[in-house]
Amino acid sequence: MTLNLTTRLFAAVLSAAVVVAVAMGVGAHVNLNRDFLGYLNEQAENRLDLAVPGVTAGYRQHGSWDFLRQRPDLWYRLLRPLPEDDRVPLAERLPASPTPAELTGASRRFTLLDADRLRIVGFASPASVAVERGIVVDGLTVGWLVLTPFESVSSGAEKRFADAQARTGWLVGGGAVLLAAAVAFWASRRLLRPVRQVAEATHRLAAGHYGTRVPERAADDEIGRLSHDFNQLALTLQRNEAMRREFMADVSHELRTPLGVLHGELEALEDGVRRLDAPALRSLKAEVTTLHKLVDDLNELSLADVGALSYRKAALDLREIIDDTAGAFGERLRTSGLALQLELPAEPMPTFGDARRLRQLFANLFENSCRYTEAGGALRLQARLEGRQMVIDLHDSAPGVQAHQLPRLFERFFRAEASRSRRSGGAGLGLSICERIVQAHEGRIEARPSPLGGLWLRVELPALG
Repeated sequence: MTLNLTTRLFAAVLSAAVVVAVAMGVGAHVNLNRDFLGYLNEQAENRLDLAVPGVTAGYRQHGSWDFLRQRPDLWYRLLRPLPEDDRVPLAERLPASPTPAELTGASRRFTLLDADRLRIVGFASPASVAVERGIVVDGLTVGWLVLTPFESVSSGAEKRFADAQARTGWLVGGGAVLLAAAVAFWASRRLLRPVRQVAEATHRLAAGHYGTRVPERAADDEIGRLSHDFNQLALTLQRNEAMRREFMADVSHELRTPLGVLHGELEALEDGVRRLDAPALRSLKAEVTTLHKLVDDLNELSLADVGALSYRKAALDLREIIDDTAGAFGERLRTSGLALQLELPAEPMPTFGDARRLRQLFANLFENSCRYTEAGGALRLQARLEGRQMVIDLHDSAPGVQAHQLPRLFERFFRAEASRSRRSGGAGLGLSICERIVQAHEGRIEARPSPLGGLWLRVELPALG
């Protein structure tokens, strides 16, 4: 059975808390027994040392241990601390104030052995690890006072104390486990709720519902950033899907129009409605050229997207490329009724790039102006060196482009005026190709409103040097 993340987090936190609580309980129990028993045994040894003088005085008064064999009831009187006058009879010794050792019953574990280590009176089974004190009278060891230490807590007071400590430990441990369970439950429910929301939204996103969004947390933590990043991803996918649909619609439209014209022309020729003469061939060739250019542009854009568009860069003079391209468009500009103002520096403009691609760049820029600028207008190209950058400004006259449309001019198939015909508007791929070429040369291109009333395209390319 596969457990979900909430259950696993709850089990992990709870298990860790249980392990810690048990470890603390066991450690406290071991330390309590060891240290508490050590304390009890230390107090009993102190009591043993206090009893030695009294036992010694009892032997000296009676001259032997026979009195204890005859009167065992005198044993506990003998263990009482010796008064200042050691000649006080044993029966008249007064009990002393109870010590901690007396309260724990230490004297009940005393054993008196004679000189031959035979038991006389006291604890019946002294341990092998018993603590011994010799009874010395006139330089002779006449017996041994033996203490059997605590090996476990067994008597009343210490047993109650140990039981109370154990109960407290279990209560604290149980409380810690319950607290950990509550925290684990809260964490698994509260902290993982946004994660579950993102997981569920991811499934919907994978199913194609690109409008899916998750609530964003106000806290700037990992979960908040995860929600924000997911929404950004969903927005990007939604835009890409919209662009893909627009792209497919635009491609089908751009291909359908010349193909429709070709089909109509061929049917007219086949039915004899139109003769196969030079004008008919030019018309067919124009449509084929349009299709060929559209396919070439699409191929170049697809290669640029995957980084496979070939570039053969070398040191070159950008001024010469601009001048040659402008000369090649001289007739086209005159046919369109446009006046060209070319302002180039007198000195060379060295750069490192692909001459063929840069010619394609400026040819597309000139072609864009020729298509969109009204007859009788002007086209001005200015080039100059600014620091380490070569700046090329291309201005044309009316019509202009609305400010909110300027950032979209480099999108595929975007045309600022959708009502324009294909003949004047083109396929809307030229500026997209220009952007890819500029980016490949580590430059940038942007669109602005032109002082001449039309469009201002600025290209910045790094200078060689």
